[in-house]
Amino acid sequence: MFQAIFLNFRLLPKSTILIKLIQIILDLSVLGLAFLLAYLLRFDFALNETQIQKALLQILIVAPFQFLILRVCKVHKFIWRYVSVPEMNRILAALFLATLPMIILRLTLYETFDYSVIPLSIIILDFFLATAGILGIRLLRRELYDNFHRSKTSTHRTGEKKSVLLIGAGRAGVMTLTEIKSRGDIDIDVKGFVDDDELKSGAIINGVKVLGNTSHLPELVRALEIDQIIISIAQATREDFQRILSICREIPIKVRTIPGLYELLQEKVSVSRIRDIEIEDLLGRSPIQLDKTSIQNFLKHKVVMVTGAGGSIGSELVRQLVHCQTDKLILVERSEFALFQIEREIKEDHPEIEVLSVLKDIGDSRQMEKVFERFRPQVIFHAAAHKHVPMMEINSSEAIKNNILGTNVVGELAGKYNSEAFVLISTDKAVNPTSIMGATKRAAELVVQDLNKRFETRFLAVRFGNVIGSNGSVIPTFREQIKKGGPVTVTHPEMERFFMTIPEASQLVLQAGAIGVGGEIFVLDMGKPVKILDLARETIKLSGLLPDVDIQIKFTGIRPGEKLFEELQSSNEQLSKTIHPKIFIGKIDSCPATEIREMLSTIGELYLNEDNEKIRQFLNDFLPEANLGCKPENLQIEVIKTKDFQISGKEAEFLALGSN
Repeated sequence: MFQAIFLNFRLLPKSTILIKLIQIILDLSVLGLAFLLAYLLRFDFALNETQIQKALLQILIVAPFQFLILRVCKVHKFIWRYVSVPEMNRILAALFLATLPMIILRLTLYETFDYSVIPLSIIILDFFLATAGILGIRLLRRELYDNFHRSKTSTHRTGEKKSVLLIGAGRAGVMTLTEIKSRGDIDIDVKGFVDDDELKSGAIINGVKVLGNTSHLPELVRALEIDQIIISIAQATREDFQRILSICREIPIKVRTIPGLYELLQEKVSVSRIRDIEIEDLLGRSPIQLDKTSIQNFLKHKVVMVTGAGGSIGSELVRQLVHCQTDKLILVERSEFALFQIEREIKEDHPEIEVLSVLKDIGDSRQMEKVFERFRPQVIFHAAAHKHVPMMEINSSEAIKNNILGTNVVGELAGKYNSEAFVLISTDKAVNPTSIMGATKRAAELVVQDLNKRFETRFLAVRFGNVIGSNGSVIPTFREQIKKGGPVTVTHPEMERFFMTIPEASQLVLQAGAIGVGGEIFVLDMGKPVKILDLARETIKLSGLLPDVDIQIKFTGIRPGEKLFEELQSSNEQLSKTIHPKIFIGKIDSCPATEIREMLSTIGELYLNEDNEKIRQFLNDFLPEANLGCKPENLQIEVIKTKDFQISGKEAEFLALGSN
């Protein structure tokens, strides 16, 4: 043991060696003094010569023995200034382990070895005194560090502290209070907690009292001259936020919140990164419980590819995958800037992860085959897609090229190179599609089901609705319009949509991939639909303005391809449960292989001809549930083509039929 300690010291810088030596001396001194004090207490501070000799002899055995047990239990690896409950438990267990041999000797050898046997009362006293001493010097070090850090950071504080109330005296609230108190650069003075749990009423937490429940907020704000209220509930639901906001708007007083549970668990932010309430908080839902074991088994030590890795869902999938112990992450994206952003983020935050960026278009079958041949991905999350509904009405050829032909290209290659699983990211707009985008995604689902019959690879699709804050979605659009002074545009007062957060959708995609056996179209539980008009009003209010007073709301009419209400399943589809309460399997009919082959061949020709009307008519005929209507009128949008995508008729056939 001592040899190992010596060898470790030789590898450390001189300053670190000095600190370690001081810590060893302090620990041995505390252990020795604790044992001596136990002797003195046992004999009322009146030791005779024989007792003094026994004590000195035993101290030379007990203190080093206890120190060695602490080393065996790796207590020396704890950083003193960060000691907390887990470290305290380890110290307690180590000293208890060191005490057991002394108790055994006392009970079995008392009459034989008088000088080596310690009285039972001294053993027990020594255990408590040694524990208090070892913990005490570490807690003292932590307190000194906190005071120094607080005084150092307080020099950066500007202005007077704001008086605040923390709503929520649970774990997140305590974490928030602790961090606020430990930092001198946060201009916050916590006057008390507010919590609806009556059992906590009157309790004192870290020196701060629970003053009442949320119904007492108006009187507490007035009596204590509160400047702000902070919601310190990491798992606050939509109902929690709306109820608290309603009370605070009546007072009125500014309300802020801490980061959500997902952000805290991913260690993206500290609990004290207090921010304004956002519309995402009002749309929040209960945290997802994932089967982490099945996800780890699915992805651990695998080469994983994400197409569309720079998009909203693709980039979040990448952020989730870095926690799944994958061997390699292959990021496929055709937007150079989007690929650069996600690559930089992952390499900065997770330098230990091997990330390989591939700037390719998934529709380029020959280039994609080179990617598969080189990297041999075992799991593919196919998130690359064109998703903007009105734009795809005009750029139909690009929609079929990316959403249908691109899916077939990547899927064929996954099968050819024996990938284990291929997961298509689909959409609720594929249900009874009224848009080109929805129809192409429904066709992509059929392609995936067909591929599952032809290859050993597990092919499956995951269907969900709108994700909050994704590129081009309604909420960022509202915020931009509010910044410009309005008006905020809403297509129809009754329009509703399903919403879920990007992290929630991405986590459920991983879970669906883990539990799928192949051929399924998974449907995520999207909760209740939300009116777009309500979203617009709340977004305006959260900006500190009044709807229809400061910011006008303008109705523009339903755009081409849009539905008034979205659906997650058609009338002839049924959902069956899975092992996860938020994931269902849609019992959706597939197409015969011959029809899929003919469809891909025809789509390849239509892409080359760029005839939007023929594309629309073909999709209407191919999908019985589709209702794409007629050609959109009065839209001044130019057809957008992929500049460098030049193919011959023979290559178009290869693109349509895949690489086999």
